[in-house]
Amino acid sequence: MSFQHFFVRKVMFVKYAHGFIVLPGGFGTLDEFFEAVTLIQTGKTSRFPIILMGKEYWADLVGWAKERLVAGGMISAEDLALFRVTDEAPEAARIIQEF
Repeated sequence: MSFQHFFVRKVMFVKYAHGFIVLPGGFGTLDEFFEAVTLIQTGKTSRFPIILMGKEYWADLVGWAKERLVAGGMISAEDLALFRVTDEAPEAARIIQEF
């Protein structure tokens, strides 16, 4: 599918998602990841599994979320359970299947 506007693409992603597997990427990837997590966190969409692939790639972001967001009271520690981080494709598939 092709979309003229990025926000429409994101709406379609979330509307039909059964799970997100997020690969290392740039601003667009981060935008889609944070939008999905935010919509789940705020109850604006049903929960679905979100998996970040690449522990080393995502380590600094997850660490920052713990050190700044949780510690600063911006999110709860439980919000970090809205996504998982792995290096293993079979584990990502298992998380989605078990969900």
